[in-house]
Amino acid sequence: MKRTVVKIGGALLAEPLDALFEGLAELQQQSEVILVHGGGPQTTAMANRLGHSPTIVEGRRVTTDLDLDIVKWMIRGQLNVELVARASLSGIRALGMSGADAGLIQVSRRPIWSIEGKSVDFGHVGDFQRADPTALLALLQSGIMPIVCPPGMDQNGHLYNINADTVALEVASAVQADELILVTETGAVLDDEKRPIRRMYSADAQKGVSAGWISGGMKVKTDIGFSALKRGIANVWILGPESLASKARGTQLLEASHA
Repeated sequence: MKRTVVKIGGALLAEPLDALFEGLAELQQQSEVILVHGGGPQTTAMANRLGHSPTIVEGRRVTTDLDLDIVKWMIRGQLNVELVARASLSGIRALGMSGADAGLIQVSRRPIWSIEGKSVDFGHVGDFQRADPTALLALLQSGIMPIVCPPGMDQNGHLYNINADTVALEVASAVQADELILVTETGAVLDDEKRPIRRMYSADAQKGVSAGWISGGMKVKTDIGFSALKRGIANVWILGPESLASKARGTQLLEASHA
């Protein structure tokens, strides 16, 4: 049976999850499935409720002591356990875990960066070092779907925030997945006229970034997707939850044209 990693962002977690879990249940008939999720909007909302405004530098979240606590409360706590419970309603046996569980995602503290001549300390943000997929593989063999989220952990047991897209890429690489699916609200990569693109090569994505119609979160997804192809993951898709199993709509990423 093939192996698939599905990544869903926090924005979609605020919407009804029926289509997602219907798709996951159908996909699990075809493949061993690992679900990876983030929760950026939810952590920001909780920070605001606490009177705290997160600092974002070039799209990257500075993680203070409070920000790290919020990641643990919202992502590993509320969102992860709610997804496990929702999976059960769809007949999916699931187990929630973070990158810290069983040493899954091992990181080191991000060094101070120099951005526009200023030193930026990202605080409790981790840079990926290595993955240990032992627990994931054992769960898959038992017919259980792992639901994975940040944070990760360093060799001294300290927890660090890590981007969930990075987690998805590294998990897919570590378990030698056949397929990586990045689930998005738009249902596909959209061109400059907002039309869905069915197939996209790396050169096309570079043109889109240069022209500005690939930016922000979609740029992150295409970057992760093409990195996955270079790692040997054969099939990479950006699509909506309704197309998880069928691939009837969405964008397939391809590393190079056959010209």
